[in-house]
Amino acid sequence: MDNKSDLLVFAHILNPKTDKKCEFIRDGAMWLTLKKTKAEKKYVIKAIGKASVVTKKIKSGFQVLDYSGHVIIPSFFDMHFHWVQDHVREMPKSNLLKWLELYTFPSERKFQSSQYSAKEAKYFFKRLSSVGTLGGACFSSIHENALEHAMENVVGDFVIGNALMTMNSPKYLTQTKASALKLVRKFSKKYKKRYALTPRFAIATDPETMKEASKIAKSHGCFMQSHLCETQNEIDFVTKMYREFPGFTRVKNYTEIYKKVGMLGAKSLMAHGIHLSKDELEMLGKTKTTLIHCPTSNAPVKQKGLGSGLFNFKQVEKYKIRWALGSDIGAGPILSMFDVIRSFVDQNTKDKIKGATYTKALYRATLAGAEILQLDKRCGNLDVGKEANFLVLPKIKMSAQSTVETVMKQYVKTGQSNRKKYDNLLEKVFYRGELLHSKS
Repeated sequence: MDNKSDLLVFAHILNPKTDKKCEFIRDGAMWLTLKKTKAEKKYVIKAIGKASVVTKKIKSGFQVLDYSGHVIIPSFFDMHFHWVQDHVREMPKSNLLKWLELYTFPSERKFQSSQYSAKEAKYFFKRLSSVGTLGGACFSSIHENALEHAMENVVGDFVIGNALMTMNSPKYLTQTKASALKLVRKFSKKYKKRYALTPRFAIATDPETMKEASKIAKSHGCFMQSHLCETQNEIDFVTKMYREFPGFTRVKNYTEIYKKVGMLGAKSLMAHGIHLSKDELEMLGKTKTTLIHCPTSNAPVKQKGLGSGLFNFKQVEKYKIRWALGSDIGAGPILSMFDVIRSFVDQNTKDKIKGATYTKALYRATLAGAEILQLDKRCGNLDVGKEANFLVLPKIKMSAQSTVETVMKQYVKTGQSNRKKYDNLLEKVFYRGELLHSKS
């Protein structure tokens, strides 16, 4: 076929499929073809495989992107982060609730200024693209303008929500029930599947607001997200408090609170899930609720995390609960999902837990997120027919014995002594076949 608008990309390719399977194509090629509709134009993958095989299908006239010796992977999905917490990523952390009070809430207050939030959104989302994150789930602040600026500046497939805070919050971040629901109605109707109903957590959002808001969100097909069972003091606080509310006096656990207000389900994303009882795991599995694991955020304090504990992915999988990875910026200190992958593997390896491989981590940082957001038919990995969303990694040395594990380990090693290096690791970022970011 002769088509000058099509692209031929040469590189080694890692194409995640499942927890245990990642296609590894040495000296590979992707044939990208331009797909046009009235609404958009984008490059999709027409063929992928060994370069010697793919090139046989081509006659002439193609544009060539030659990244021979480099490795290509699909773009990342970061399934839990707070874009308005970018400035508190490296603040001292020893206790979740204290960290929120001393650093996070005062920082989020600044987003009441439209001028400030516009400037910050432009800066943050450009950086997010540069680290290869082109999909995921994001928390904004309570402010209407901050949500709008996030929607205007984000590139890729994200669900974003304005935090709801109607109680137990600083006065400057507290909404009335009426004002909170007004924004939910407006954004649910305007953004539909791009909007996520976002009670900050049960401590900060009253049950009546959550119950009414969840009905509104569901009527527009929106996603929902919040935090669940991150630390023991948070769990103790919320369960004791809710047993004072009418209709909640007999709640057994944190998860049941969310169930009673309509916050669990196939479109519900709950971050953390570190300290879950058997009853809670059963409830999450039965309701098809997703858990988002944030290893860098939950890591020990000496690793710049909150020290919340280690996510028991084997137990979660036993109860058939879907899960994916998230950075939890700003409790997580590094924006790149490479740092999240590193942390997941390192923490489990240190505790001698088998199965926490780089293959698994790559899948949980890419295709798993797309599956959870119901986008996997068009993105998430590099299968034929999907959008050409991919990342070009630096050249590395390979041998005949190189595997997905050894290749990923080499890249992870580049930032282990200085984790900030991950944020500048990528050579190129492509979104729908168009160059979005280039290091040089």
